[in-house]
Amino acid sequence: MVQFFIVCPLVFLAGFADAVAGGGGLISLPAYLMAGLPVHTAIGTNKLSSAMGTAMAVGRFSRQGYIPWKGAALYVACALVGSAGGARLALLLDDEVFRTVMLVILPLTALYLLRSRRFGQARAPYPPSKTLAIGVGIALGVGVYDGFYGPGTGTFLLLLLTAAAHMSLENANGIAKVINLTTNLTSLVMFWVNGKVLLPLGLTAGVCSVAGNYLGTRFFDKGGAKAVKPVMLAVLAVFFIRVLTE
Repeated sequence: MVQFFIVCPLVFLAGFADAVAGGGGLISLPAYLMAGLPVHTAIGTNKLSSAMGTAMAVGRFSRQGYIPWKGAALYVACALVGSAGGARLALLLDDEVFRTVMLVILPLTALYLLRSRRFGQARAPYPPSKTLAIGVGIALGVGVYDGFYGPGTGTFLLLLLTAAAHMSLENANGIAKVINLTTNLTSLVMFWVNGKVLLPLGLTAGVCSVAGNYLGTRFFDKGGAKAVKPVMLAVLAVFFIRVLTE
């Protein structure tokens, strides 16, 4: 019972943050570990609750017209290919190398957000074919990252899709959620088959994740870019501290 009291409030908070700016896993996964779950069981159970919350966010963003479904399938396919490649890469490279790279990338990302006055503002859109080509490259690259390491995937997707592909903030968030849902479900199946998912805890926490994502999507609708930027900076700060102290 103590596990539920530790996990559920933090998963609710993670769902809210994830719906607004991504990066909810930086809160939810440590919650399961704090509750005393073994690492692989914590990851598997977190995938269940996260997938439930992200599915709700995808549904709401889709109803709001934020998800361009015509290109979403291609983004998802590239993310899955990238994720598989990233997992293979993780078996070959020393994790310390990647950790060092992230200690450089994260402060630079935060600096970009702090200095950029245009983040979240409408940029001159590219032709659809160019947006699709850049978006596919981003999905593939971030998919590699997600398979290799993972935390903060939604945040990086949102940042890159707006800055590089010139997607609107709403469409970028919608696409990011579709990609995250797909990778979460894929991982969930793998952990479930191997008996690494606690269903009672995961389903209960999943209800909290759904509630957090629901409120987060409403907050996103009302706050727009003004809400996303501070949440994204907070997520990056938590991620940086986590990498620094590992």
